[in-house]
Amino acid sequence: MSESFITTLYGDISPTVFAKATQTQLLICDVDGVFSDGRIYLGNAGEELKAFHTRDGFGIKALARHQIGVAIITGRQSQLVENRMHQLEVAYIYQGQHNKLDALAQLLQRTGLTAEQCAYIGDDVVDLNVMRQVGLSIAVHDAHPKVTHAADYTTHLPGGFGAVREVCDLLLQAHGIDDYTQGASL
Repeated sequence: MSESFITTLYGDISPTVFAKATQTQLLICDVDGVFSDGRIYLGNAGEELKAFHTRDGFGIKALARHQIGVAIITGRQSQLVENRMHQLEVAYIYQGQHNKLDALAQLLQRTGLTAEQCAYIGDDVVDLNVMRQVGLSIAVHDAHPKVTHAADYTTHLPGGFGAVREVCDLLLQAHGIDDYTQGASL
């Protein structure tokens, strides 16, 4: 007997993945390759630039308006990321994390949530340890093959081009939230 699929804005997904999304209370994101396309632009004066998609920003704000928390855990340290995450009112920001499992443990302690109540979206092998611990593991479309093989769900959109928004839309749908048209793109 084949499993019937659930239709989302981005295509059909398995009921198992959808059920995991209904349990998610916190979305944890990597940054480079997830919120951005993974490229880092360096200017002659040493300034660092990254591009962020406004649709991802809208999705993050929509989650917050509906009491689904957001956190980042990233291996790099950047004032640019700090500024962007503050714009989006991301409550939990862990930068410079060379051991993302330690950051996950701190995050769970701070929030009082279990790992099963968390989703994590990543793009590279450094994300695998956290992905294996959370309730819903997600890879961006253009993630490293080891990451897509380990993920419960792989986005249709690549990192930096709406992948985070795709996950936000999935979580909102899984929580029964159909109307989240208020707010502004950030």
